[in-house]
Amino acid sequence: MPLSLLILALSAFAIGTTEFVIMGLLPDVARDLGVSIPGAGWLVTGYALGVAIGAPFMAMATSRLPRKLALVSLMGVFIVGNLLCAVASDYNLLMVARVVTALCHGAFFGIGSVVAASLVPANRRASAVALMFTGLTLANVLGVPLGTALGQVAGWRSTFWVVTGIGVIALIGLIRVLPLRHDEEKLDMRAELAALKGAGIWLSLSMTVLFSASMFALFTYVAPLLGDVTGVSPRGVTWTLLLIGLGLTLGNILGGKLADRRLGATLIGVFAAMAVVSTVLSWTSVALIPAEITLFLWATAAFAAVPALQVNVVMFGKAAPNLVSTLNIGAFNLGNALGAWIGGLVIAQGLGLTRVPLAAAVLAVLALIVTLITFSQAGGKTELAPATH
Repeated sequence: MPLSLLILALSAFAIGTTEFVIMGLLPDVARDLGVSIPGAGWLVTGYALGVAIGAPFMAMATSRLPRKLALVSLMGVFIVGNLLCAVASDYNLLMVARVVTALCHGAFFGIGSVVAASLVPANRRASAVALMFTGLTLANVLGVPLGTALGQVAGWRSTFWVVTGIGVIALIGLIRVLPLRHDEEKLDMRAELAALKGAGIWLSLSMTVLFSASMFALFTYVAPLLGDVTGVSPRGVTWTLLLIGLGLTLGNILGGKLADRRLGATLIGVFAAMAVVSTVLSWTSVALIPAEITLFLWATAAFAAVPALQVNVVMFGKAAPNLVSTLNIGAFNLGNALGAWIGGLVIAQGLGLTRVPLAAAVLAVLALIVTLITFSQAGGKTELAPATH
């Protein structure tokens, strides 16, 4: 296993942790900066919009750079953004810092995936990309609960100091270990953009947006839901985030296996499951054990969609896999922003935290409808067929 792959996985771990850990720290940040929970939720929205907007622009801005230099530059932006988060003295500065950090996210994963695949023989490329994304999974399993626990004990800024340190280690690794290749094929942006024709690719990206909106309408406010409705202590929230991380990991594994067999059927089943489980959570959230079980099932269902959505968007945009993969990450984070905003709106309107899962369920139903339209229009070319790679 090339050491470069481990460095890419470490980079993914740092980026994933800084994106998701804010959800566990939301009550602490809101209290410290004197803003409401929905107001603090905009920090999730701001990051997500930074990714969605930054992904295509940063991909184009770095398209003529050697991939190693592009990744090093993007990690530099990540470090600066997290450093600003760690020293932010007020809400506005923290929001700016979150957006700066987000700019590198989409392009790093898009370029990093290409680099990971180039480090191994052709028959191991999928495994290499999966190893890089293992860092993102570990960010949910370990980074978020540990970062939340640290923030609760030593202050939320301490978490961003630690993530900054991890970013510096990753940067040094990228500089010293990642090979600099001079035979890289330059990206033809005109050809890539020309491949974005047809309804299939845009319907697929819409599926990703709605899926992510459903997931983050709930995930963004899971800490206040657990604290105010379920009655979980701050330490209990950390353990619940670990449980959710395990569910996300299990879902990612199951989703990949199911999508290899029946792509369309997997997406339909996952979105239906998300709608049902989110609805159930609106009732079970008042009791500890039922709430914990429901959240684990929700996390498993939610992340089962991730590999299927990635395969789906590349299938419809196979002439421009690099660009559509980056756009899909942007779509995921656009949905993140939309979901965080919708969840915050439900709370701000005084409907209560228990109505947030119902909003997530509605968004999952919309994703299900778009999925049915997408595959019915594709007809016999893709049907509810086995995924193609």
